[in-house]
Amino acid sequence: MIAINNLTFEIGARALYDEANWHIKPGEKIGLIGANGTGKTTLLKIIVGDYKPTSGTVSMAKDLTMGYLNQDLLSYSSDKNIVHVAMEAFERQNQLHDEIEGLLKKLESDYSEDLLNKLSDKQHEFELLDGYNIEYKAHEILAGLGFSEADCQRKLSTFSGGWRMRVMLAKILLQAPDILLLDEPTNHLDLPSIQWLEEYLKAFTGAIIIVSHDRWFLDKVINRTVESRKGKLTVYAGNYSFYLEEKELRAEIQRGEFKNQQSKIKQEERLIERFRAKASKAKMAQSRIKMLDKLERIDDVDDDNPEVNFSFKFSKQSGRHVVTLEHITKKYPAIDILEDAEAIIEKGDKIALIGANGKGKSTLLRIVAGADSDYKGTAQTGHNVTQTFFAQHQLESLHLENQILQELQSFAPKHNETELRSILGSFLFTGDDVFKKIKVLSGGEKSRVALAKALTADANFLVLDEPTNHLDMASVNILIQALQQYEGTVIVVSHDRYFLDNVANKIWFIEDQKIKQYPGTYQEYDEWNAKRKIETPKAVATPQPKKEEKKPEPVKQPADNNKVQQLKKMNQDLSKLEELVSKLEKEVKDLEAQLADNSIYNQAEKLQQLTDTYQLKKLEMREQQARWEALAEQIMELEG
Repeated sequence: MIAINNLTFEIGARALYDEANWHIKPGEKIGLIGANGTGKTTLLKIIVGDYKPTSGTVSMAKDLTMGYLNQDLLSYSSDKNIVHVAMEAFERQNQLHDEIEGLLKKLESDYSEDLLNKLSDKQHEFELLDGYNIEYKAHEILAGLGFSEADCQRKLSTFSGGWRMRVMLAKILLQAPDILLLDEPTNHLDLPSIQWLEEYLKAFTGAIIIVSHDRWFLDKVINRTVESRKGKLTVYAGNYSFYLEEKELRAEIQRGEFKNQQSKIKQEERLIERFRAKASKAKMAQSRIKMLDKLERIDDVDDDNPEVNFSFKFSKQSGRHVVTLEHITKKYPAIDILEDAEAIIEKGDKIALIGANGKGKSTLLRIVAGADSDYKGTAQTGHNVTQTFFAQHQLESLHLENQILQELQSFAPKHNETELRSILGSFLFTGDDVFKKIKVLSGGEKSRVALAKALTADANFLVLDEPTNHLDMASVNILIQALQQYEGTVIVVSHDRYFLDNVANKIWFIEDQKIKQYPGTYQEYDEWNAKRKIETPKAVATPQPKKEEKKPEPVKQPADNNKVQQLKKMNQDLSKLEELVSKLEKEVKDLEAQLADNSIYNQAEKLQQLTDTYQLKKLEMREQQARWEALAEQIMELEG
């Protein structure tokens, strides 16, 4: 489909790619990954022809169609409504539509057979190209990306950059090209839109190359991973999780080969030193020196996963209740956000606040942080609570003329330079990087500085609004480690599900204008929510906090008071439950084996059915295990 051979691309004296090779096959769904600055976006631009390689070739079929989503499209504007902009994807259908309209106008005064035949031919071609459904398709995709029917009538120019990007994504998807090249497609999407895009891309029959820092998204969509590193492209035959495991395995092998080679080199060097002193052995020594010079050296494994090597401390502990929300009502002219809502944030909570854009996440976060006072009800901050609020607009409050180290020193004077350098090192600012001025930093680098500032504050309560925006995977991992070992309280809004799953111990979501809570991780919430969508609303109730959860109801004891009869009946029921649990465990294992088969990822519909079945079976297995445990406890009590 596309063949990249011996690709070299140089920027000044630096080779971004050095004789790199990669063959892209039809139908492959590929995640292109690598640290910032390794040339991922550049490679996409080379493939589409925006950049020319220094040397090497990029070969493809002449009739290959490509759809390219890139961040430059943020600046695109139009006074057409967004449905018409999206429908620009149907170039031939739009041309035929205009021609048909022109012919119909001519027919008002000219009834010639030639004109009728032309109209018939145009209408036939229009029908073959499914022209009568293109507006419906545009509405369908725009709805999936979060646009309401009212939005569809608005001009593109009235939307912010992020929403414009969604329209451009809709246009590219409607083109249905042979290959999609998507550069950070989830950057401006909320969770429901990301989940919709996942399903769409899984069902897409063409090839896909995705550059993304969203690990969860990559795992759901891709079946190949290509790493851009040190000027080369390395292919891994699986999704991102597979890549991590396979890379670690390859690294272990490389470490072993490196150690063995280093041992042999030292042995050779010792022999050379010994032979050099003897004239009779000088020729042999020279021969071994030449052999060592020609030896292809194996590199040691670089550590791509920096770890947090400092701890965030605060001078005083908060009280048990950090923030108490009572009878909160918040409304805007066009939408009601909260109506008599209540919630409590307790000491040690790490809460992920999730939901679609426009449902009030950021509004609720501002109420919690005390940054919004235009509401009814009370938001009471607890005893000894000291808070830091991080939001993207705070990047603007960085002092542009300050060096990075100066910025932290002025904000956190209690920390000495060694401590601040350690913190900055964990956020990937090492050596002389700390002396760079804020004004020369990229958006991602500024985010890291602002986060470092927020986490050095003497605060026992962190309020974080989209902290992972503009961060690469290494930086997200650093933030995860920092928040995992942070002993205070956290509430965070983010669309990065991997980040949420590794940080949060509670999930908040706004539903029916109330604040509702799921007492668990994001993965557990996702499974529960999937089951809730499949079953009727009555079948799955809103979960209660764990401390109030009741144990699963045991199998009812028979009315017969005879203890022996009771035990006999209960043991029979226990055996039946054991058989059921064993059966469900086997079914879950079989489904996991099917999902591990790479070939299933080319069958989107079957994959979705399999995933839904797997989630339901897993939940059913847990429920039956809980029933078995409850019954086993009863039997032990009676026997004791």
